[in-house]
Order: sequence, then structure tokens, then C-alpha cells
Amino acid sequence: MVEMLAFGRICSNVLRNSIHSTGLKNGAVHSELAVVCRMSAVGAQYEHLLVEAQGDKKNVAVIRLNRPKALNALCDGLMHELSSVLDSFEKDPQISCVVLTGSEKSFAAGADIKEMQDRNFKDVYKGSFLSHWNRVSTFTKPIIAAVNGYALGGGCELAMMCDIIYAGEKAQFGQPEIALGTIPGAGGTQRLTKAIGKSKAMEMVLSGKPIRAQEAQIAGLVSKVFPPDQVVDKAVQLAEQIAAHSPIIVQMAKEAVNTSFEVNLSEGIHFEKRMFHQSFATHDRREGMKAFVEKRPAQFKDE
Repeated sequence: MVEMLAFGRICSNVLRNSIHSTGLKNGAVHSELAVVCRMSAVGAQYEHLLVEAQGDKKNVAVIRLNRPKALNALCDGLMHELSSVLDSFEKDPQISCVVLTGSEKSFAAGADIKEMQDRNFKDVYKGSFLSHWNRVSTFTKPIIAAVNGYALGGGCELAMMCDIIYAGEKAQFGQPEIALGTIPGAGGTQRLTKAIGKSKAMEMVLSGKPIRAQEAQIAGLVSKVFPPDQVVDKAVQLAEQIAAHSPIIVQMAKEAVNTSFEVNLSEGIHFEKRMFHQSFATHDRREGMKAFVEKRPAQFKDE
């Protein structure tokens, strides 16, 4: 991680000196610096992640959890790396969407219990244990979970923090914390209930029994189910479709949908109406409607 940051700083300094000597304009400066940031994030070596850019325009970042011996158990180091990578992509205009995945055997089998077992109440309470896990849910660009194998405990919670879940036919989702003498601590009792309803959520949380991908789709937890070897490709295809739209409008739409989980219906409709009105202040709204009337593809500028 330190090497990545150092690399980014070196490249930025070299690039700025080059820009100064060649006289590039501000727009070109920001574009070139964005490429440097993306190269430092995508090309960096991480201990627990593999990161690459995919899609025809290389505007979809694929983040792969990479702790195969631990079935991608979510240790503190992995979650900090994930937060750092998302911070980088948040600022990178070349990355429009993110796909988060694991291996074909396991998306993430839960939190790292070995790392957690010796902690006490004072440590976790005063240290606000797991609070940094929420970075995925606050990421403003669309993020798609491509789930194969186990998505249990923290792994299920991590998938639910994403905007959309695609699953392989052999995927399993569950909140088995009850068997460990504790309860979900990263949104399992809240997001699961909102996604699939009280009765089904209670059954999963109180029994600890997982559900398979097909059942998760019927319950509304998963959008689509595919053969395991197609899940990531399908998620990238969806991400490319989303990336073809105006980034600022996509962000507004995502914020409006997420707000529906936080407020009552009348407040949500009011918020939606205000966001809809705000879209009329953008170039991309004007361009989108003009292109529709003129029967041509829209040329969005994220403005």
C-alpha cells in the first residue's frame, strides 16, 4: 500500500513537471492526473485484493477479494485496503462503475473470527469496531456484487452494501453469527430485513441457516442468477451499460433510490422530485432529451 502511494506521488510530480514544460491546459491536466491515479490504484500490489480495469473503455473497475486460504474472510487489513481503493476510484473520472467479487468457491465466508475472538466489549465499543466497513455503502458510484460460493456473515453484509447483487447458481447467502454467540454487526439485521422482509430475515438470522442463490433471487436479495463462470462477465456487462449513461445523473438516481430506505414515502417522493428538478440544471439532461428528439445517441459530458 505504501509503495502504491509513493508510486502515485512520483508519477504525479513527474506529470506536473511535464505539464508545466509543455503548457497543457487545466482540463488536460486533470485528465492526465486522473490516468495516473487510476494506474496507481489498478496496477498496485495489494496484500488482500486484486484490482483491474475491464470493459471496452476500461471504465469498470473489478475488485477481487484475494484471501483464498481463508475463503476470503474479511480481516481488518482487507477492509482497509478496500476502503482505500474505493477512495481512489471515487476521485477517478475514468472509472464509472465497480464490480466487487471473490473466487468461484467463496465471495467472502464472513469476518475473520480468529482476528475477532480475543476482543472484549471495551475494545469494540470504544474503538467503534467495524465502523469502517460502511465505506462500500457510502461509495457514490454504482457498485455491483458478483457473488459465487459462500457469502456468509460479513460476506453477506458486504454484498448487501452493494447496489446490485448478481449470483452464481451455487452461491449461498447467510447470517450464521447466532452459532458464534453473537449477532450480525455490519448491517445484517437491517439491510437483510429491508431486502427480504421480516419473516424471512428472522428465519435466517435466528436459525443461522443459509439460503441458495435461487431462493435469494425469489426473496428479492439477488437480481439475477447465472452459471458460476458467467457471473463476473455479466456484472461487467451491466456495469458497462450503466457507464454509458451520464455519471452525474447515475449518481443522482442512486442517491434517490438509497434515500427510499431512510425516509417515509412522502419524504422520499419529495426528495425524488427535488433531484428530478436539479437534473434540469445539468448539460447531460439537456443533451439526453435533445438526442432523443433528434433520434441520435446522446453525448454525455458528466456536466
